[in-house]
Amino acid sequence: MAEKTPRHIAIIMDGNGRWAKKRLLPRGAGHRAGMNRMIGLAEHIFDRGVEYCTLFALSTENLSRPKEELDGLFSLFRDYFPANTERLKRKGIALRVIGDRSLLPEDIVALIAEGEAYTAGGTRGTLALAIGYGGRQDILAAVNEAVRRGREVDAEEFSAMLSTREMPEPDLLIRTGKELRISNFLLWQAAYSELYFTDVLFPDFSDKELDKAIEAYGKRERRYGKL
Repeated sequence: MAEKTPRHIAIIMDGNGRWAKKRLLPRGAGHRAGMNRMIGLAEHIFDRGVEYCTLFALSTENLSRPKEELDGLFSLFRDYFPANTERLKRKGIALRVIGDRSLLPEDIVALIAEGEAYTAGGTRGTLALAIGYGGRQDILAAVNEAVRRGREVDAEEFSAMLSTREMPEPDLLIRTGKELRISNFLLWQAAYSELYFTDVLFPDFSDKELDKAIEAYGKRERRYGKL
């Protein structure tokens, strides 16, 4: 049987726009509701004894969305990042951001760097936000690094070239919002993750829903391809 509590949980936070549409609200209201839920959910995850949490906040593909929507998302980052970095610091949680920062506005990149530096001493857990992230792009960057080194590498060395280096692979990968795919998220790292899909839209993904996912995980047997 799997451990009762996974060491690393990764979540594809899907359904913010549909949550807003159901309530006849603009998409931005859904993103704000999702941001609020993300903050509370992360706290509950670490309260459950999870050591690492990776949240898919913005994919490389999302960056092709209309400028108005992206501007709204970046405004949310500006509004929420400083206060919640302070919150993480108080709780002993280290912040880490994975993804291509060259795709982001300069002031967002500065906020990310400041937040990572400010919380670097956190020992209770690590919260990784995937912003401007794509699994294929992550793998390609690692392949190019191996080419630059001019020699073959093994799986362990390759993993150390990915943006998630120094983090364990996720034990449990959750996707909210009904879709049954992982959408270019942690493609290498999730090779043996337990997958959990739920119809619940992310702003409604409560602490109890998270507990249900962990309970389901605890009932699974993880064999990693062995008998």
